[in-house]
Amino acid sequence: MFSKVKTAHISGIDGVLIDVEAYIASGGLPAFNIVGLADNAIKESRERIKASLKNLNFNIFNKPITINLAPADFKKEGTHFDLPIAVALLKAAGYIKRNSEAMVVLGELSLDGKIRSVSGVLPMAIEAKNKGIKEIILPSGNIHEASYVDGLSIYGFQGLEELLKFLQGECLIQPVKTKSFDDLLNAPYKGADFKDVINQKMARRCIEIAAAGMHNVLMIGPPGGGKTMIAKRVPGIQPELQFSEALETTKIHSVAGVLKRKRGLVVRRPFISPHHTASDVAIIGGTKDVIPGLVSLAHNGILFLDEFLEFKRSVLEVLRQPLEEGYVTISRAGKTLQYPAKFMLIAACNPCPCGFLWSKKRECICSQAQIAKYQSKLSGPLIDRIDIHLKMDEVDLTQYNYTGNEESSDIIRQRVAKAHDIQKERFKGFEFSYNAHMSEEYMREEIKFNNSIYALLEKINSNYGMTARSISKIIKVARTIADLDGAADINDIHILEAVKLRYLDTNQRFK
Repeated sequence: MFSKVKTAHISGIDGVLIDVEAYIASGGLPAFNIVGLADNAIKESRERIKASLKNLNFNIFNKPITINLAPADFKKEGTHFDLPIAVALLKAAGYIKRNSEAMVVLGELSLDGKIRSVSGVLPMAIEAKNKGIKEIILPSGNIHEASYVDGLSIYGFQGLEELLKFLQGECLIQPVKTKSFDDLLNAPYKGADFKDVINQKMARRCIEIAAAGMHNVLMIGPPGGGKTMIAKRVPGIQPELQFSEALETTKIHSVAGVLKRKRGLVVRRPFISPHHTASDVAIIGGTKDVIPGLVSLAHNGILFLDEFLEFKRSVLEVLRQPLEEGYVTISRAGKTLQYPAKFMLIAACNPCPCGFLWSKKRECICSQAQIAKYQSKLSGPLIDRIDIHLKMDEVDLTQYNYTGNEESSDIIRQRVAKAHDIQKERFKGFEFSYNAHMSEEYMREEIKFNNSIYALLEKINSNYGMTARSISKIIKVARTIADLDGAADINDIHILEAVKLRYLDTNQRFK
C-alpha cells in the first residue's frame, strides 16, 4: 500500500516542495523507517506519530513501514514533517480517500494528537502557491501568517482527529478568508516621539536624512548626549513597509521562529537592538541549523548597536559584508545559505572608555593607550561603510526649559515618506529602492554633475584624502538631501552638507 502527500522544506528564506511517500508492506516484521536525508527531529517524529495515532485508535504499526522524503539529495529539517507523515500513513492504510497530492500539509504533532504551530509557514505557503497548489493544511496557530497569500485555500486545525474528519469528508470546513495588507496599515504608532528630543538640531537633521535614504549613521558623543534617545525614536519617523518588503521581512522572521503569530505580517520596519555582549554568530547568523542572525532580522529596518565600540572587534568586522552587499552568506558543514540583510545601521559610542574625552564638564580619566585601543576597534574599512558620522555634544542643562515647540515624529515622517516615494519612483525597475543602496553602475550612468560639483568633489578629496567609497557615500547622502529639498538635481549645497556629515573623514578620528 503506497501513498504520497506534499509538504515543504525551508532553504534559506524560500520554500521547497517535498513529497512524503509512505509504503506499508503486506508482510514482515514491524518496522518504521524514515529515509531521504532526514535530520534527528524528523527521525524522532516516529515516536510522536505512533503515540498520536494510537491515542486515536489507529493501530497500523504491526507491519513494515517506510517513509521516503523526496527528493532525497539534500537534508530535511524541522518538526513540521510530523503531520504530513501521519496523513501519508493513514492514506496508505486506507483510512483517507481524498486526493492528498493536491494539497500541502504542515504541522507538528503532540503525543495526544494536538497540532502545534511551526516556523517558516509563510515561505512554504508562497512556494505552494507558485507551484500551482490550491490548498494548504496547517496548524490553527499559523493561519494568520499564511492568510496573506492570495489564491490559496487555507485550512487550520487544532488536532489530528478534526483534520481526519475533514479529509474523510465527515465535516465541511470553510477555508480561512484571505486578508488584505491594507487592513494592517495606518495603525497609530505608539512608540517614543521626537518631540521629546530637546534642541539637538544637528542630530535631528542628521537622523532625518539617514531615515529618508536608509543611510547608516554613527553617533559619537559623551554619555547623556541623547544618542540612545534619538535612535529609539527612528522607527516613529519611518514609513510602513510596502507589501513586497513586508513579505520578505516576514519570511525571515518566520524562518527564525520569532514571528508574532497573531499579527501575521511584519508591517513596521524592524528595530533590532542587541546587547554589546552578543557574539558574531548571533549578529550574522549561523549555529548548526544556519538560522538567520540579527542583521537579517533587521532587514528593511534598523539595526541599533548601542555602545558600538564595546562590541568585540570580530563582531564589528563581520558587519562589512552586509553593509556592503546587503546580504550575508553563512557556510556550515554541508550547507551554505544566503540571507538578505539590507538594514539601516545606527551605531552609538563614546569617544573613549570613560566617555568624557570631549566633555567640558568632567575630566577624562583614560590614558592615551586606553583611548587608542578603544578607538582601534573602528577600522578604516568599517568607517568607510558608514554613510554619516555625527559628533554630538553634551546637552546644556538650560535646554531642559522645554517649550513644546519641537517637531513631532508625525511631521518628520511625512517628509521622510515623501523622500521614500521619490526614490521608489526613481529606482523603479532596479533591484534597490533607496539612495543608500544605489549601485556604482547606476551612479556612474544616471547621476550627472556640472563642472562646479566635479571641481568641488576633487577639492574635497584633495583636502581630506578620502577613499573612493567615501566619495560615493557623500554623493548618495547628497542625493537624499536633494530629495528632502524636492530638488531634481544635486547642487553644491547638498554636497557640502553631506561632507559635513562625515566627521571621521574630516577630523582625523575622534580629535
